[in-house]
Amino acid sequence: MNPDDDSPSAPLCPLCGRPLGTINIDRHHLVPRTFKGREQFPIHKICHRKIHSVFTEKELLRTYHTWDRLREHEDIRTFIEWVANKPAGFYTTTATANRKKRR
Repeated sequence: MNPDDDSPSAPLCPLCGRPLGTINIDRHHLVPRTFKGREQFPIHKICHRKIHSVFTEKELLRTYHTWDRLREHEDIRTFIEWVANKPAGFYTTTATANRKKRR
């Protein structure tokens, strides 16, 4: 199997909608583990890192605990547009959002 499997039958990332492939995959808890979240979802590592660079654990618990709510946020929408044409296994570091650093 190709690590950058972009075939139509490949599972899709629940955040960006691109095929997951087989490399650079993480698991995301919509309700953070810190707050007893148990359900995990496979997600691209770069998408997972983006979520956690933008939101605190409390923000994820209170407001951004669904895929739709995450995708509605401007920073995430911009990220999804940027990553849309990258291959499934694409990864680069994600800078921490300035607004989160100030907290």
